[in-house]
Amino acid sequence: MYGPLRRLARLGSPSVVLLGVLAIGCSLGGGGSPRGPAEGASGAAGAESGTFWVDPESPAARQAREWEGEGRADDAALVRRIAEQPLATWPPGERDPAPRVRAVTEAASDAGRTAVLVAYNIPHRDCGRYSRGGAADGAAYERWIGAFAGAIGDAEAVVVLEPDAVPHTADGCTDPRYVEERFALLAAAVDALKAGENTRVYLDAGNPGWGTEPDRLAEALGRAGVARADGFALNVANFQTLDASTAYGRELSGLLGGAHFVVDTSRNGNGPFDGDAEPWCNPPGRALGTPPTTETGDPLVDAYLWVKRPGESDGECRGGPPAGRWWPEYALGLAREAARGPR
Repeated sequence: MYGPLRRLARLGSPSVVLLGVLAIGCSLGGGGSPRGPAEGASGAAGAESGTFWVDPESPAARQAREWEGEGRADDAALVRRIAEQPLATWPPGERDPAPRVRAVTEAASDAGRTAVLVAYNIPHRDCGRYSRGGAADGAAYERWIGAFAGAIGDAEAVVVLEPDAVPHTADGCTDPRYVEERFALLAAAVDALKAGENTRVYLDAGNPGWGTEPDRLAEALGRAGVARADGFALNVANFQTLDASTAYGRELSGLLGGAHFVVDTSRNGNGPFDGDAEPWCNPPGRALGTPPTTETGDPLVDAYLWVKRPGESDGECRGGPPAGRWWPEYALGLAREAARGPR
């Protein structure tokens, strides 16, 4: 397995891989995507998703065991739709990420799989919303991302780099005082991560519901170093359909010289919610989406991934816990909707 994995996810190649453990915070109403750190998918992992490492101790896996022990067999079976899929790992931003990154990449390597990770600690993160925070300053971020990259070493890994960070520069959310520094930090982060022989890097590019003009976003991605990455990531922690995300990705790709991309399909089974000003924050009636795979059928789409960990809150809205916390009732709802099939 390792030989083929080392050839995945380069610009011009048709496949890629990913992994991660924490969750997400939030973005602008309407188009943003919620984020926030956390610890911890339908049917057993198939041949294609077998590329990626599955965490046997994710919150979903622990929940399934707990409900089984309580006699809630049907609920346990539903939450296994999450537990049995590879989920991305979000190492902590408030402390040294190396121990978590090293533990995940070593476990993935021992299993002959690829780790999917999310780097989410940019200064002035999430414009002060649900997942506000991030590194104290540019120097702190450089140390953090250096430790992150160093802990991966030569392991097989895919990294989604800084959800929301680039789109927030393009939509005006990020204070103009910090924009140039952000681009420099992201470009340096790409270089630090790409120093790993087997690390694939995808800069987050928001989602098709964000409302940012593609040419403006493409310019921002260029300044953030996307040409030296393996491409960009779409729909992280959001609910846009696969068709809409792919069409948007192709448009961006055309503006970026044919760059490849990955799509977060973790919760887009029923598409986006159309009901209020925060459709991205724990919306009701959503469903698990296409399981992770590198078999996308599209030469520009390297992989479908579960970057946002289903069942982890988007923030304190609709009765949810803080961003990134495990919320078993919401997880159960996502799995139930997926079991019912598309609406």
